[in-house]
Amino acid sequence: MTDADLPGRKPSRAVRIEVPRLALVVLVGPAGAGKTTFARAHFRPTEVLSSDGLRAMVSDREGDLSATADAFQALHLLAGLRLRRRRLTVVDAVSARPADRRPLLRLAAEHDCAAVAVVFDLAAELCVERDRGRGGRTVGEAVIRAQRQALTRSLPGLGEEGFGAVHVLGSPETVASAVVRRVALPVERRWDGGPFDVIGEVRGRLRALQDLLERLGYRLAPEPDGGAAHPEGRRAVLLGDLAGPGADGAGVLRLVMAMTAQGSALCVRGDRDDELAAALRGDPAPDVRDQLAEARALGPRAHRFLEGLPSHLVLARGALVAVHAGISAELLGRDSPRVTTVCLRGEPGWAGGYRGRALVVHGHEPVAGPSWRGRTLDLDTGCGLGGSLTALRHPELELVAVPG
Repeated sequence: MTDADLPGRKPSRAVRIEVPRLALVVLVGPAGAGKTTFARAHFRPTEVLSSDGLRAMVSDREGDLSATADAFQALHLLAGLRLRRRRLTVVDAVSARPADRRPLLRLAAEHDCAAVAVVFDLAAELCVERDRGRGGRTVGEAVIRAQRQALTRSLPGLGEEGFGAVHVLGSPETVASAVVRRVALPVERRWDGGPFDVIGEVRGRLRALQDLLERLGYRLAPEPDGGAAHPEGRRAVLLGDLAGPGADGAGVLRLVMAMTAQGSALCVRGDRDDELAAALRGDPAPDVRDQLAEARALGPRAHRFLEGLPSHLVLARGALVAVHAGISAELLGRDSPRVTTVCLRGEPGWAGGYRGRALVVHGHEPVAGPSWRGRTLDLDTGCGLGGSLTALRHPELELVAVPG
């Protein structure tokens, strides 16, 4: 929660509300709290689904309470259609009770997008006063106080319901000064045109990674700073599983972390990276215990780096996708726990069924040599398992390999 996390707390500065460009934004608060005015100020009219407006659409009158169920059926249908089309969607309704919010959270989960709550935690007296001053239909004091009480009861647990972010606006001044900023999801880098060098699993083989980078034209920097950069501005994109059976997982992590900090590399998360991050949180898996001591020696920054790795990356105006294990066309550019699971572990036969336009470069399934299947390319050529370490130069589509 931000700023006015506790009821009655005065804000010290304007609340900055970051909204992913693909998200379901739920405005929460009693009638008279200013949700509709806020929505008009910060979102396009086509992005906002109002329960009052839809009640009027289905019955010709906002105040026809008999049309409420139909209005919310229409709201949920339209929200789902918009999210399927990757459109930011804002729900302007009271949504004061967990039961009101659960269908919206299910919609966000079904469409693999974030849900963001913006809570209008304003005094009931102010909301009642505003309601009385409205022209036309009023809600009434008893209804507003009931809505306010429902919000007060559910506010402490709101952050545990499944929202990716909860922003609480605790005063009219906070509402008026709030700044809404749209942000790209970590997986979305369509604007980044490269050129790129996509590299398969390294599995702790530092020498192989250094040899491959040099073959690709990168200049390795000396320790302790380390890193590597390409004189022509190319960037490496690593497909995860940085540590592994190789002897120097810590060295690989150190090099890749330095390159990402320098802006000369990007990296997606592999299943072993995910297990190593969990181990650093205190939940060691048997497969990564050998790498755990090395990762711990790098300090907290290794944990932050692994935890921050995206599930996949959409690059080059959507022409290139980097992912560890695989992804379906409809999940490209979406971000959710389900998407992460698919990207880290794949689904049987996904490559044969992939019908997207983007070239998906992946690993996870060791192959004797780079394996093309439709618009997918498996670059896991067995580094650390007796095979080689391979890179794809993009957009040239040239393959470069060194012994692993």
